[in-house]
Amino acid sequence: MVVDPSTTKYLIRASVQADGVVEKPDIIGAIFGQTEGLMGNELDMRDLQKSARIGRVEVDVETRGGKTTGHILVPSALDKVESAILAAGLETIDRIGPAKATIRVEKIEDTRISRRKQVVDRAKELLASINEDPGQDSGKIADEVRSAVQVAEITKFRNTKLPAGPNVDSSDSVIIVEGRNDVLNLLKCGIKNAIAIEGTNVPEEIKELSKEKTTIIFVDGDRGGELIAKELLQTCEVDFVARAPPTREVEEIPHKLVMKCLKNKLTSEQFVSQMGLNIKRPESAGLKPGAEGREERQERAPREERQDRGGRDERRDGRHEQRGREDRQPRGERPERQDRGGRDRGRGRERDEAEADAPAEAAEPQRSLPQGDPRAGFRDILQGLSGSLKAVLLDDQGKTMQGDLAVRELADTLKSSKDGIHAVVFDGVITQRLLDIASERKIATVVGVKMGNVTKVPDAVEILTRDDLA
Repeated sequence: MVVDPSTTKYLIRASVQADGVVEKPDIIGAIFGQTEGLMGNELDMRDLQKSARIGRVEVDVETRGGKTTGHILVPSALDKVESAILAAGLETIDRIGPAKATIRVEKIEDTRISRRKQVVDRAKELLASINEDPGQDSGKIADEVRSAVQVAEITKFRNTKLPAGPNVDSSDSVIIVEGRNDVLNLLKCGIKNAIAIEGTNVPEEIKELSKEKTTIIFVDGDRGGELIAKELLQTCEVDFVARAPPTREVEEIPHKLVMKCLKNKLTSEQFVSQMGLNIKRPESAGLKPGAEGREERQERAPREERQDRGGRDERRDGRHEQRGREDRQPRGERPERQDRGGRDRGRGRERDEAEADAPAEAAEPQRSLPQGDPRAGFRDILQGLSGSLKAVLLDDQGKTMQGDLAVRELADTLKSSKDGIHAVVFDGVITQRLLDIASERKIATVVGVKMGNVTKVPDAVEILTRDDLA
């Protein structure tokens, strides 16, 4: 059945079932005969067809096992109220020829939708031809039409022929995304320095580009995005990592969410720590400006944890040496010392404090929460850990169970630890994985720098960030 949608406004679709063998003329005769005078002279189907207010009734039938089934199409140029009345009248037909029958209206379609689509397609062609005219006001053009124009701004990056925005070469920074549609979506948002790698095989030109510019990778919030981020971190010099929300893709998220994801991007070190990844950095003879500090911070923790061949801890030897030099100085000339939380011990109490702290200097620093104000204690510990990428585990009395724990080892340590950990304070981002482990191990409080992409917050775990403790 072929119906020209340009001759009508609405199309009534109905199904027919008859308990016997009937043919197309029988069904059409029943439609015109049994609705005659039913809905008044204004809606008599014969008069409506003569005046071209309804079109030709199309019927498609099939007979099987002594029963007939089929479909009916009635084109209507009436308004939507009259078309609905006409469709309801079809359902009053209960007999076709000698057989009992049932007609059921499935839906009433607005055929002008196809004409609207033709308008949109033609508008795309017209806009592409007049887009260079500066006097044109495109503020009211539909988003669907504008998106067709954005495709023209995608360029091919150098010899790689990878899809890229027009400003990749001229911009000081570059955003690496997964595919062409991601570049297109960022172009819609006004971001013109994105480039797509289109796979996990990273070309040499992209690796060189990451050394020349501030590099941001922007990946999907699924497992594939995590794998591509890991690949880029291993092969390129990445400065920041941004991810779409969980289960979302960069190519589909709206303008506001794109800007939010880029604003909340993490440094590459924070991302590696948050995801618990084991990343081998690319070997490079030179570093980008500002990278020396990051590399130094990244390597500082492993260097401090190394031991010499005799098995002695280098940091502990350094403390013994320092304490030995202090013992040789007159007591009045010993420098003031501060604990890991940054609190000044004070010159007046220096003598007693030095003697009391002597055993502790040989082991890890002890931290405890002040009575009656645990949040102040959490704040002091978090401030003392700032920039160290370390963690501290506290018992229910507020005393240190384990300190100087690298954040990258925090999740595995909590999984393998025995019961008794009451609070965790660490210099890093609070993740869903860490909260799930804390809930499983019945840890009451988790304190971190800020919240990551957390979708489910355990009821039994108190979560505190640096802003909460300010």
